[in-house]
Amino acid sequence: MKNRMRELRGERGISQAELGGRVGVSRQAINLVENGKHDPSLSLAFAIARVFGLRVDEIFTEEQ
Repeated sequence: MKNRMRELRGERGISQAELGGRVGVSRQAINLVENGKHDPSLSLAFAIARVFGLRVDEIFTEEQ
């Protein structure tokens, strides 16, 4: 699954640790999702979308 998390974090000045704290997971978990090594649970994807004020499909896309 592809995502725009790094881009969105950069635009907003949010670190991986801060994002993790805001959604209730570790910085390492954010890193794994951001680098495509782990797909987020549905609840985590929605939590991340809430932080960025976007829809889930505006952040995560299926890798073709």
